[in-house]
Amino acid sequence: MSYEIIKATCSNKNELWEDPEFPAETNSIFYFQRPAFHFVWKRPMEIFPKPSFISSEKGVSFDIVSGKLGDKWLVSCVSMLYLAKGLFQKVVPVDQQFDTDYSGIFRFNIWWCGQWREVLVDDKLPTINGRLVFLQSMQTPQVWPALLEKAYAKLHGSYEALKYGNLLDGLAHLTGGITESLSDVNDVSTLEEILKGSSLVTAVYLPEARCPSKPALQPEMNYRIYRVEKVHGVDGPHHLVLINRPLKSGSTKILHLVDSTVWKGIPSYERERLLSDTRGMWMLFKDFKQVFTQLEIVHFDAETARLESSLTEKEAWHVEMYQGSWRRGVTAGGCRNNGNFFHMNPQIQLILMESATVIVALNQHSIMEPKVIGFSIYKIPTYLTEPASQSFFKGIKSTINSQYTNSRQVSHRCELEAGTYIVVPTTYVPREEAEFSLRVFSNGLLDMMVLDYEPQMTKPIWNCPLPGLETTGFVQYEPLFLQLADEHKTIDVYALQELLEACLPNDYIKSCATLDTCRQIVLSIDQNCTGRLSLAQFRDFIFSLRDWQTVFRTHTKEKMGVLRVERLRDALHEVGFVVPEQILALLVLRYMRKDGMLRFGDFVSAVMHLHRAFRLFYSNDETSYKGKMKLDLSEWLKYTFMC
Repeated sequence: MSYEIIKATCSNKNELWEDPEFPAETNSIFYFQRPAFHFVWKRPMEIFPKPSFISSEKGVSFDIVSGKLGDKWLVSCVSMLYLAKGLFQKVVPVDQQFDTDYSGIFRFNIWWCGQWREVLVDDKLPTINGRLVFLQSMQTPQVWPALLEKAYAKLHGSYEALKYGNLLDGLAHLTGGITESLSDVNDVSTLEEILKGSSLVTAVYLPEARCPSKPALQPEMNYRIYRVEKVHGVDGPHHLVLINRPLKSGSTKILHLVDSTVWKGIPSYERERLLSDTRGMWMLFKDFKQVFTQLEIVHFDAETARLESSLTEKEAWHVEMYQGSWRRGVTAGGCRNNGNFFHMNPQIQLILMESATVIVALNQHSIMEPKVIGFSIYKIPTYLTEPASQSFFKGIKSTINSQYTNSRQVSHRCELEAGTYIVVPTTYVPREEAEFSLRVFSNGLLDMMVLDYEPQMTKPIWNCPLPGLETTGFVQYEPLFLQLADEHKTIDVYALQELLEACLPNDYIKSCATLDTCRQIVLSIDQNCTGRLSLAQFRDFIFSLRDWQTVFRTHTKEKMGVLRVERLRDALHEVGFVVPEQILALLVLRYMRKDGMLRFGDFVSAVMHLHRAFRLFYSNDETSYKGKMKLDLSEWLKYTFMC
């Protein structure tokens, strides 16, 4: 139910909402571990005399802490969100309160699995001895931090799961952008270039023995970087960086961290110009690069950037996104080490109109059991209309290879020339299944398309014997056929099963003699819906069966008598069918065994199924060149059951 409906229902019943999807139970806190202490779930009214969702007091400092059991990385994420007021109000709707229209339900917007998702939570919070134990506000009774953390924990399945989170994933989820980490940015022009784009640029302060300490900076916390300015002092030019993080409770605002001698050597009008920007404090770039050795950046599309006033004048990224999945036997080919199946992975074609900086971000949607993921990029000479083949990838070197990790996101920044590229997102191990989102950010014009096959029937699948050879290899079938046939010399499904069971030479081929496969055979050959086969039709089937057996054997490379599901598409292509990803996925779902293999009977059923589908379409397609057909409901039901 929606937020509005739940609120109205609770208001009518005069009761407070309790979230059935994330109940106030121990399992919602610790899923695997069992703590030695006891949690008591309380609503804010039971914790504070007068709670508020967001404090309305002016000049309230950022007094959010992780609590005894919370995570510092999440505090750092929230602090960066807090500085970006437009994004903050997107994630934390501010029209929620306790004093009016209160029903115990609160909502947040979190970027999850490739889209903004409204997350509803009740306001029961875990406490020990009457105090909050996770994210909380130290000095004020505002509870948006604790409730936002609860919404985030709900998506992860438990508070415990947040322990395995990290700042880059958190920034992506709380802002909707893609993230990347850059180490040792020693060139000021690199930082200036990064700041030109619609990106939230941060740096984390990690005190090290080799660096001079900065007591004014808060350790293990991120600072947002706003701008770089070049000024001329008495001792020459200097580059200064404007940084900030929300002011801690009891802290005094610092205007700059520049050595007093250097600061006084800057002309007064320049100092006034710098200090007119009140968003943070200034420090020399030469000090900045010693203290901040790693940048953590969030890049936004144009729509998200418009939410944040500090980014509206920045250069917008050109963004394309694709949401797909790795499915066993269809698109889960594994990394480049698996040369026989790598080409099965999704292939996304990029066309760059000009040389550009490109950032590719691959996000997996697996929460509890993340896979090891990554991607490769190939520059290709010409534009493709269908996926590149196995031989193509075996004969070309990749242009870019990302790292492979079990993180929620893998991203890579690269400089690419104008041209055409293929991005291949993969799991490291074949046959691992997961959904994913792939986003590509470029500062140049970009076009993207997913490569897939158009459905085709490339040749007739029936191998009719040449005149004079009709009886060759068919002698053992005909007497039994006539014995089982009716007065019209036709057999039904049950007689066909008995005939195949008796006459097929071995168990390998006799897997065709199942009742389900026999039904597929009859439905495919019998065009009049009589449910019966003639001797001539049965003969054509037997001769065709030999061809399909040859194809099947050609592709059963791992184990005699069974076909690895990853080879199904190539085997079908040799028979005469080209199928797109969604159709292949349905065939795999219907005919693959638990061990990931197909028996010969399964393969024959798939061939019969496809033949029937193509025949029904083309026999009713009056304008086949358009690839469309019109059906009324009766016809639709008829063809559905025939397939």
